[in-house]
Amino acid sequence: MFSAAWFAALGSILLLDLILSGDNAILIAMACKRLPDKQKLKAMIIGCMGAVIIRVLLTLFATELLGLPYLQFIGGILLLYIAVKLLTDHGDDKAGDKQPTTLMAAVRTIIIADFIMSLDNVLSLAGVANMVPEGKWSLIICGLMISLPIVLCGAQLFLMIMKKLSGLVYVGGGILAYTAAEMMVMDRVIGVYLVEWSLIIKVVLVLMILSFGWFKNYKSCNC
Repeated sequence: MFSAAWFAALGSILLLDLILSGDNAILIAMACKRLPDKQKLKAMIIGCMGAVIIRVLLTLFATELLGLPYLQFIGGILLLYIAVKLLTDHGDDKAGDKQPTTLMAAVRTIIIADFIMSLDNVLSLAGVANMVPEGKWSLIICGLMISLPIVLCGAQLFLMIMKKLSGLVYVGGGILAYTAAEMMVMDRVIGVYLVEWSLIIKVVLVLMILSFGWFKNYKSCNC
């Protein structure tokens, strides 16, 4: 099972994890930003463990799920909503009337959003693993286990940076909005009509989400 092809596929999965886990790490950091310090790591660990379980289940049905019409388009819309919610909930620490996020609310946001964002990631992982049929599941399990510390470390790093640069939350919101737009454009049914305008759609949606988030935060600061 542990052949040269297996290790080559594992290397590919590690590279994919490094590339594809960035937006997940940013999402987790944003969801945990307003938690009390002693609960941040706990929320990250619980959320990531829940996300890993979901990814295992998604991997079992990856091809069938991504073949469903409208699934990625609906997922993209839901992710846009999550991006707006994270921006308006966490975009301005100076808004004194905002209450800290609860542990379960942060965990719930992490798991739901990771489920939406993992559809393409899981298909990529399963595609690489299928290159070595005899070791497919060992590769998938290794890939999922490798992604956990990568996402946790990335989230911790982004959280530390956001403490110094609070405006960085808008960068995170922009990345989530871009990911959402990409999912919508790649939808099996609706994406066919959007792909020609792919870049314009992504730019417009990112600008709309960031503008709306900024306006809501500005309004709450001046009330």
